[in-house]
Amino acid sequence: MFEHRKSYLAPKRIFRMRLISAGFLSLAIFAFSLLVGIFGYHYLADLSWVDSFLNASMILGGMGPVDILKNDVSKIFAGCYSLFSGVAFLSSMAIFLTPILHRFLHKFHLDVEDTETNNE
Repeated sequence: MFEHRKSYLAPKRIFRMRLISAGFLSLAIFAFSLLVGIFGYHYLADLSWVDSFLNASMILGGMGPVDILKNDVSKIFAGCYSLFSGVAFLSSMAIFLTPILHRFLHKFHLDVEDTETNNE
């Protein structure tokens, strides 16, 4: 997917396309995760759509639930959704940051090779 460490740095156009595709994939993961939470809270915890959105977005953002859950099924869902949200957040951030970190490390590696070549 990315260029080899000994090849030239990819042009900015290719880097932008990689960043855009990684951003869209990250947004898709967030949107899917948010929808899972909204539907789960609405149907399992009997919350309104707005309260379901609030609880799902708060858990997905790492803040925690807002409403008190009344039945065991909704509590089990909330626990599983919290674990899922943590993994989804970390995965989507890793996907988004991969092109940026790769470009930084690739450029750094090319700069080190140029310095070593000039010193010989």
